[in-house]
Amino acid sequence: MNKKILALTIAASFTLLGCEQPINSQQADIPAAEQLKILHSATQIDVDNIAENLQVKYRLNTNIPSEHCDSAIENGTCYEAELSFNASTIINAKDWFIYFSHIAPIQSFESDEFSIEHINGDLHRISLQNGFSGFKAGEIKTVSFRAQFWMLAESDAMPNYIVSAQNLKPRVIESTIPVIDPETGLETLIHIELANDLDKHFKRTVNDNTVRLTSENLFERNAAANLTSEKNKIAVTNAIIPTPKSVTIDAKNAFLNIDQGLAIHLGNVDKAQVASALSRLTALGIAENKQGLPLHLSISENKDKLLGSYSLNITDKDIKIVGVDANGVFNGIQSLASLVTLGETRLPLLNVDDEPHYTFRGMMVDVARNFHSKEFILSLLDQMAAYKLNKLHLHLGDDEGWRLEIPSLPELTEVGSKRCFDIQETSCLMPQLGAGVDPTSSVNGYYSVADYQEILAAATARHIQVIPSLDMPGHSRSSVKAMNARYKKYQALEDETKAKQFLLDDFEDTTKYSSVQFYGDNTINVCLESSYDFITEVMKQVKQMHNDAGQPLTRYHIGADETAGAWIDSPACQQFIANNDKGVTSMKELSAYFIERVASILSDLDIETAGWSDGMEHTRKENMPAIVQANAWDALFWGGHDKVHALTNRNWQMVLSSPEVLYFDQPYEADPKEHGYYWASRATNTEKIFQFMPDNLPAHAEFWTNREGNAYIADDTKVPLAPGQKFYGIQGQLWGENTRTGAMGEHKIYPRLLALAERAWYSASWAVPYDYQGKKYSQETNNFTDEMQVSRDNAWALFANVLGQKEFEKLELANIDYRLPTVGAVIKDGKLFANVAFPGLTIEYKVGNGDWLTYVEPVVVKGPVMVRSRSINGLRASRTTIALSK
Repeated sequence: MNKKILALTIAASFTLLGCEQPINSQQADIPAAEQLKILHSATQIDVDNIAENLQVKYRLNTNIPSEHCDSAIENGTCYEAELSFNASTIINAKDWFIYFSHIAPIQSFESDEFSIEHINGDLHRISLQNGFSGFKAGEIKTVSFRAQFWMLAESDAMPNYIVSAQNLKPRVIESTIPVIDPETGLETLIHIELANDLDKHFKRTVNDNTVRLTSENLFERNAAANLTSEKNKIAVTNAIIPTPKSVTIDAKNAFLNIDQGLAIHLGNVDKAQVASALSRLTALGIAENKQGLPLHLSISENKDKLLGSYSLNITDKDIKIVGVDANGVFNGIQSLASLVTLGETRLPLLNVDDEPHYTFRGMMVDVARNFHSKEFILSLLDQMAAYKLNKLHLHLGDDEGWRLEIPSLPELTEVGSKRCFDIQETSCLMPQLGAGVDPTSSVNGYYSVADYQEILAAATARHIQVIPSLDMPGHSRSSVKAMNARYKKYQALEDETKAKQFLLDDFEDTTKYSSVQFYGDNTINVCLESSYDFITEVMKQVKQMHNDAGQPLTRYHIGADETAGAWIDSPACQQFIANNDKGVTSMKELSAYFIERVASILSDLDIETAGWSDGMEHTRKENMPAIVQANAWDALFWGGHDKVHALTNRNWQMVLSSPEVLYFDQPYEADPKEHGYYWASRATNTEKIFQFMPDNLPAHAEFWTNREGNAYIADDTKVPLAPGQKFYGIQGQLWGENTRTGAMGEHKIYPRLLALAERAWYSASWAVPYDYQGKKYSQETNNFTDEMQVSRDNAWALFANVLGQKEFEKLELANIDYRLPTVGAVIKDGKLFANVAFPGLTIEYKVGNGDWLTYVEPVVVKGPVMVRSRSINGLRASRTTIALSK
């Protein structure tokens, strides 16, 4: 499923630098003025030299819409930007193009020499018009343009602009290739210029009250959280993440020394089912030793508790973990690991009685838009298990990529797993999302059967269910184009039966539509029987992979979201509507028909159906299986709780995926330099996830705001939950449109994953209980009392300390590039005062052009001061910010 991209655009400006010598070397002796009169068609030398010497810049003018915006599109919202071309020497080649990714379509432009057109998806092309006269040395030319929505973050920009000419090899313009910041380890784009005018550049609209996070207001926020109290420092030692249901600490705060390691007594536990948890203990410095302290493991069934429940008892003589099943024993070992502080060999004496709040505790990773390696997923599984998450939703197929080998359909990975530059798209997909031209780059790729089965085996060993997703019928461009390539291949072999066997496209369909991501060809035709043959073939093979790997496929996520009004002019669909015996009488019923039929196919294969709420809600309950999972992703400030409640009242298994708190592709903080899309939230930091009260969605209106920083009202009187209805679980989402590296993926997932685990496992005492009678919530109501807020804020302060003083070091040990927070700082009376959201991290400051110094206490400074935080192992730093005088 992809998000509604309601607020994503980029602005651009380009500086074209010619080559040091004229591109056509045969004209080297012709005077410069004369060379411009002799524009020649580009050669490969021209293309290569432009790629090597072209400097590209973006420049945003304003997000304030003008009368030039198209009033018929998105209520006239658009932003204005400028493309500037500056040649340092003569450019006298013509007939070349620039292909580039731009998140939202460019509406209009003004230029006599250049034209910009939207190709498909985010792909655009700059062409030279007949009036193009070449460049004199030092000549500047500009193009003003308008694009939909807003540009609010530097990460809206896409990399890897491509220069091409007919029948020549395309090249990536080198100045647009991302670079890795040596301090943060993160990808940065150096070709963007984003200004800082509050009204023109930071705000979405005139009513936008979002506060930009400066170092000063971050300092005030951190100070108000009372993060450094002595009480927190003491409590960190006894803390377990996620918080157990019940913990009893020894009255004397006594400790147990385990410097001799642990002697494992398995009892009735199969060691294979807890081996990875025991291995984590070893990695944390707690060795397995027959002469060590006894660790007794056992299983004792208890049907009154959820699967995965356990008890943990640490005395001065031994440690006992009793689980209701093997998963419970596994979780108990992970809680033991959570008590470990690296470098120490003592544990607090305590008793834990624990069970999960939700059955489904999930994390979704989108590897379709930009691929992430098998190693990335295996590392994620380790951390999910460490914090008791038990469902990996693996998004394997979308418009921009198909990431799973299907042996009987090799075209899916031969074509659909890579983006390069093939206009016919018979060898690869076109380079959406700034993918460039290299089919072997890290954003391309797929999991072989062996890779996928290795992931399944690792997940099984960690008691994690893998739920694969290959989105359909929308978000399916990669499979549609792959099957078109298959069709062409077998047509050339004069095997028409095989060519049409798994075809997903009605070639006579003349429907004009635009998906949410602006594709006009990304939807499986639901009226072709070959479409269902394709789905059946894929699902049978995926099921076989699971069976062979020892994790049976019991649930599959079909996506089903954001179908964009396709099929209207499809002859196949017109014929189906006129002649079917399925009760489908209109085009608007086709989407529900598709989902219901696919659910039936899955049921026949003993696979449960899951899907996104906006597609699933249109189905008829009587036509769906008894067990259905729905992921709700409607923003709460848009009344999203209504849909959640309605689908839960169908007795469906509701998995909350609320985007303003559970979409990890959204920025951590409200700052243009924070990476991520922001259609649902300008700031989704770890504390916000910790604040989430998943059992009572509308109650967040009392202390959260909408995406423009304004209060909203949540009316729960219209569609309240039916008495006794509960949600099945929650899931974090990492969508991948602009997450091109593993380091950026980890930056977005961690430490948010730990707060996700906290909310999935533990029901907070400070949360507002749900009122099944239904009521209205706003910042004028007071269901979330002052006492609840104090309790919540104290709990967060402890959680933040546990992360900074215990868990971050464990993440570093596992080579996880978690996000390092920016530093709160202010200069008062000539002294620098600084703090950080996670005590335990080092704060550094630099005065002027001096060296970076470690901040310990307020210090006298003169001149401009920059601040940042540094990882515990010293290998990485946060984004640098400026401390302001107060």
